[in-house]
Amino acid sequence: MIRVVLPAHLRTLARVDSEVELDVASPVTQRAILDALEARYPMLRGTVRDHVTLKRRAFVRFFACDQDLSHEPADAPLPDAVATGAEPFLIVGAMAGG
Repeated sequence: MIRVVLPAHLRTLARVDSEVELDVASPVTQRAILDALEARYPMLRGTVRDHVTLKRRAFVRFFACDQDLSHEPADAPLPDAVATGAEPFLIVGAMAGG
C-alpha cells in the first residue's frame, strides 16, 4: 500500500479525512501513483496534473523522504520507503505571492 498525503483543499474535494492508501503495482513512480489516485478519485483529475499533457501543475510539488521530487522524471522509481508504505508520498500546494 502506498500512502499519499493530499493538501487540505484536495482532501475536501476527494471527501477524505486523512492520507489516502493506494494499491500501486511495481515499479512505484510518480506517474503510477497519480494514475492510481485519479482512477480512485476521478474528481481529482486535472487538479494535480494537466488533463492533456499529464505534467505537474505549476503550483503543485511532490515530496517523499525529505526530498523534493517535483522535478524528477514522472517514470523514475520512487524511494523504497515510499514503495513499501513506510513513508508517504506528499502532494503539496506551493505558496506564491509577495
